[in-house]
Amino acid sequence: MGKLVLYGAEPSPPVRACKLTLDALGLQYEYKLVNLLTGDHKSKEYSLKNPQQTVPALEDDGQIIWDSHAICAYLVRRYAKDDALYPKDYFKRALVDQRLHFESGVLFQGCIRNIAAPLLNKNETEVPRSKIDAIYEAYDFLETFIANQPFLCGSGITIADYSMVSSVSSLVGLAPIDSKRYPKLSGWLDRMTSQPNYQSLNGNGAQMIIDILSSKITKIV
Repeated sequence: MGKLVLYGAEPSPPVRACKLTLDALGLQYEYKLVNLLTGDHKSKEYSLKNPQQTVPALEDDGQIIWDSHAICAYLVRRYAKDDALYPKDYFKRALVDQRLHFESGVLFQGCIRNIAAPLLNKNETEVPRSKIDAIYEAYDFLETFIANQPFLCGSGITIADYSMVSSVSSLVGLAPIDSKRYPKLSGWLDRMTSQPNYQSLNGNGAQMIIDILSSKITKIV
């Protein structure tokens, strides 16, 4: 195995999804902080590694991959002892892929980034109620996805769970999950937060982004 290096920032949900996956696979890696506030991601050195200037990025023996979903899938394909985290079965893998795309397009882009970008990049202080409503609409879908199974795609954890929990745990500060309204989603979140090393790998970073966003918001209108 070549040397693994993960470039990232703790508040970033995609970075945390990669850390959860790396830990689940028992992989040793070097973690290099990319300070987004000081513009590390826009440096020439980092831009050569990742032209999109995003985190995370993974370096594996000199080869670079970015986008958390691509990274997590790559890690399982290359280093996992079995395919439990990302099944080879066509239907099961398609189900995992669907959940990954939902997390990327709906939860991360449509909810987190849609709220965070104006607050952090444009110094806005008010969040339209419609953006909070969009989070609850996403929760409605997740409640349906989980149905009567313990995890998003069945009886076992997959990389879809790691990606999803990185975003959901970052949103609960803005849109708390009512266990009566969302019993299945609430139960899934409890199971995820009880996983080994969850707090250090994801919980602390999720609280960071919750605190950052909360400090910027004056009202929801």
